[in-house]
Order: sequence, then C-alpha cells, then structure tokens
Amino acid sequence: MSGARSVTRSQAQHVRLPRFRQLPYWLLALCVMLPIAQVAHAGDGRLLATGGATQVEGSAGGGLVPWAVLAGYGTRDEFGGTAYYTQLQLPDYRLDSYGAAFTIDNRVEFSVARDRFDLGTLGKAIGMPGAALRQDILGVKWRLAGDLVYGDLPQISIGAQQKHDLDFTIPQLAGARHASGTDVYIAATRLVLGGAGGYDLLWNVTLRSSNANQFGLLGFGGDRGDRHWLAEGSLAMLFNPNWAVGLEYRQKPDNLSFAREDHAADGFLAWFPNKRLALVAAYVDLGSIAGLDRQRGWYLSLQGSL
Repeated sequence: MSGARSVTRSQAQHVRLPRFRQLPYWLLALCVMLPIAQVAHAGDGRLLATGGATQVEGSAGGGLVPWAVLAGYGTRDEFGGTAYYTQLQLPDYRLDSYGAAFTIDNRVEFSVARDRFDLGTLGKAIGMPGAALRQDILGVKWRLAGDLVYGDLPQISIGAQQKHDLDFTIPQLAGARHASGTDVYIAATRLVLGGAGGYDLLWNVTLRSSNANQFGLLGFGGDRGDRHWLAEGSLAMLFNPNWAVGLEYRQKPDNLSFAREDHAADGFLAWFPNKRLALVAAYVDLGSIAGLDRQRGWYLSLQGSL
C-alpha cells in the first residue's frame, strides 16, 4: 500500500486489538432460522420472493442494495421477519454478516446486523495476523407509498442504517474521522408481471446519503471528504416462481487518500424453495480495498423468513 495515511508496521506494533474467537456463525444462523421455518405462518397473501433477500447491512433487498420491500411475508395486520447469515470470500479478505429483521403490518421494518471483516493479507502485511474489523448496524425502514405489484406507483420506502465500528484503531490510522455514522436512503421497487418476454421483472432504484468508508468497516468520513449522495440499483428476472437471476450496482464514497475506494457490483442467482427459506449465490466485485486491488469473489447467503 502507499499514500500519506498508510498504516505502517511500526504503527501496528503499538496497536492492541482484542483476539477474536472464530465464532460458529453458521451454527448461530441455523439455530435462529430453524425455529422460524417451523412456526412461519404469515404472509399467505404475498407472492413468493416478494420479501427479497437480505443485504449485508441487514435490510431487505438484494445482497448489496436495500430495496423498498420489507423483510418477511407478513401482510397488513400481520408480523413478518427474517434471520440471515452471509459470507463473502475475497482474494485477500473475508466478510461474515449475520442478523435479523422484524416487520410490523408490512409498514415498518426494524433490523439488526453484525459485520465482521477479516483483514487476511492486509493483517499479515501490517504485522497483525488474524485481525478483523467489526461493526454493528441498526436499521429502520418505512413504507411510504405505492405497491410492489399493483397500482400506478412502485413501492417507495425510506430507511436509515445507524452503524458503529467496534474496532476503530485501524480506520483512524487510515484517516477516518468518526467511529459511527448514519446512512439514510429512499428506494423505489417494482415487480412487473410478465415484463421480460413473459417472465416477471423486478427493478429497484435507491438513493443513499452516506459517509461510510467500505460500508462503514473503515470508519466514516476522511481527509478527502465526508457525506455524499450515492446511486444504487438492482435488476432481476424471475424465470420461474422459485428462481431469480439479476445484477446490482452500488456507488461508494472515496474519502480516504491512503487508498482509493471503488464502486461495487454483483451478479446473483437466488433460490426461493418456499416462503420460509431463501438461498442467494453471487459473484461480487468490490474493486480495490485498502490498497489491495481486484477484490472479487463468491458470496453466499442463507435466509429464513416468516
């Protein structure tokens, strides 16, 4: 790595991060989702897959982008919810994300998520093998107007994601200004029945205000700037009721001079065997992260719904 704010080996020797145990994330997610699969009963009136998947910050949507849809399959006067576990394996890093969301009356969604970013190659380079960055995310989303399938307007929602870094020493050395930040966004989503040669077509557009570096894992704000308005989008085709294939794109700020931050994109395949479970596989391109280029890899996410 290079740049005025690079983390040197001598600086790293004075950094003391806690030693993290490798938690069995898959076991935690499974323990949460199996009871959901047993008791799920709400949402009989909603179409399969209309609750979406869960993105890496815990909100309902695609893997990278929050959509206007709310978690789960609860309709008016019903509760809904999801629990998820996601892993992204990159050439030099690894991301584990898990959490849950709860929806009331298909009107408001509350979510909580934990992201753990294993520094891998970078950790070894700065003399800190096994180091990781963690953040907690609390989210809320409110459906304002419209409908996903019917009527003149697409479903429109506003949301916020409050993020807090649990390990701020490395982001601060990299030039981040804050350990916490709040993203706010507005999203519009529509499912067009038969809109792609007879197949159902889903589109989503999200506009986000954020100062989060690398989704917040490298802190918030920096020497090159702070808050930005960012565009995000998703496009998916449901080639039968249980399968969807699509693309996503997400702009990211570039606030730290020590290393550039690229925008993110993915191509995904989602399987919805029923309204209780969903499995999403994707190939994700995050560009350069902390000076290490070509961070592309496979993403797998498991979700239980009610």
